[in-house]
Amino acid sequence: MSKRDSLIKVLLIEDDPMVQHVNKLFIEKIEGFAVSGIASSGVEGKTLIKVLEPDLVLLDVYMPGQDGLSLIQELRQEQIDVDIIAVTAANDTNTVKAFMRNGVIDYIVKPFTFDRMEKAFLQYKEVYKQLYRESAISQDKWDEVMSSAKKETLNKVVEGLPKGLQEQTLNQVYNYVKRLEGAQSAEEIGKKVGLARVTTRRYLNYLESVGKVEMELIYGTIGRPIQMYRIKG
Repeated sequence: MSKRDSLIKVLLIEDDPMVQHVNKLFIEKIEGFAVSGIASSGVEGKTLIKVLEPDLVLLDVYMPGQDGLSLIQELRQEQIDVDIIAVTAANDTNTVKAFMRNGVIDYIVKPFTFDRMEKAFLQYKEVYKQLYRESAISQDKWDEVMSSAKKETLNKVVEGLPKGLQEQTLNQVYNYVKRLEGAQSAEEIGKKVGLARVTTRRYLNYLESVGKVEMELIYGTIGRPIQMYRIKG
């Protein structure tokens, strides 16, 4: 059986035995996936990644000895090829940004439902299948593969929306920035979407923290630099 026809191998890295058990049950309910191993620490997880060569790792952030972020950084530095979904109670934007910058494909905040995990895994499976179906892929085909994931982009972001931010307003700001050909300041964007500059910046900063927009500083001849925002990618 070729790799593209086989089950997607998942390694669990989680220090809590009860959570290990629950996550294993969740994964085994999702068609196309199999748990190939379970590690209770980052150090053990790295060893099993090298031995078992899983396709996907479901990784907890806070563990004794070595946390999830430092493990990911080591894997990237050593060019160990594995995809990672982070599962954690940490929902501060700095932590989210750190994981996204190190190539995490999804970020699930505890407590979570089976439906949320299933969505992450099924979305991953669609991309995985396409990448192993052909030895080469055209731009049009890649866009087709990613289209379903892009449709779910803000659904994933909204699930972790901080208190005080509204889904409808988030969509409004995101959709406006997505149409921009260049970058604009929070004040300019706020005027277009009907929001105060401070409110607009809160939404833009959140979208930046989850990797949907990027900010750059523009320095003038006098005064403070201006924060300019554009869609990421």
